[in-house]
Amino acid sequence: MKPLRSLIPMAALLLLIATGTTILAQSAYRISTPYSHKNLTIFLIHGKDQNKKDNIITLQEAMERRLLIVYETSDVNELQVENISRELDVFIQSGDIVKGGKQDRVLAVSIIIPARSGRVKIDAFCVESGRWEKRGAEDSSKFTSSNERIVSRDLKIAANASRSQQEVWAKVEEAQQNLAKGVGGSVQAGPSKSSLQLSLEDRRVVANIDEYVKALSSIPNGRSDVIGFAFAINGRVNSADVYVSNALFKKVWLKNLKATATEAVAESRGVRLAEPVKADAIADFLDDSEKARAKERSVGPSSRVVTREDKDNVLVEAVDEKSKAVVHRTYLKKN
Repeated sequence: MKPLRSLIPMAALLLLIATGTTILAQSAYRISTPYSHKNLTIFLIHGKDQNKKDNIITLQEAMERRLLIVYETSDVNELQVENISRELDVFIQSGDIVKGGKQDRVLAVSIIIPARSGRVKIDAFCVESGRWEKRGAEDSSKFTSSNERIVSRDLKIAANASRSQQEVWAKVEEAQQNLAKGVGGSVQAGPSKSSLQLSLEDRRVVANIDEYVKALSSIPNGRSDVIGFAFAINGRVNSADVYVSNALFKKVWLKNLKATATEAVAESRGVRLAEPVKADAIADFLDDSEKARAKERSVGPSSRVVTREDKDNVLVEAVDEKSKAVVHRTYLKKN
């Protein structure tokens, strides 16, 4: 691929330089200037849509509208989903938590479930150790909602790269401990102390992240070429997510921002901030992540996952075989 710099007219290039936008040398991304609140810094990632489909809704929307059913299978690491809509496809994002069943799970792949899909198997990990029965009035045969995502880089690595249930449980416990420090008290809930989902519903957690969300939620507004975002916490590059289109990015933005803000809250107590991260550091992180050797695996009849990992970074790409588009890229900084 030609460097993007050579494809941009000089007038536009000067404008990008003047506004502080960084151009990645080897990709079609542009990185915005930073937007910060307290210990969280966000960079918007600009680029071209790779897919113009407008009939895609999120897992959260689909479950709220009862267009997609997530079934308990009694297998900790595999669930089944069924899109019963006649016309809408459903985007499931790796890291989406589903609440209910015999124990809360995190879905471990990004995938588009087509309209009238029938039952489709999907990889999952438990984010609630110990429970294996109905909780309260919930239906133990199905899952009720998907309002949250996993909330730490280490959890994302455990689910996407290590793919270890034991490591996921350990990182859930660690996330709960860090959140407790960040909000000044235990976030374990009586009905299930191990449930990450219930911890994220804690009123102190919600109050703390709301401040970040109010400060940062509007930053993509009016920008039709934003397809992703990267962020740093306490002056250290953390993660990035890039989507197939601006339309899909906008649908998942608030859910992603809540998860990002939650991680910032968990890491906020007694931290001395480092030097601010600059856009060039994000550009280098994305470029470096793309250089590792690729490993591929199928995740159903119409999707595959490509993972690139080295000692510093992990990149996970979800490819839709029907459209041949990379639907979602997750970039993770290990250290």
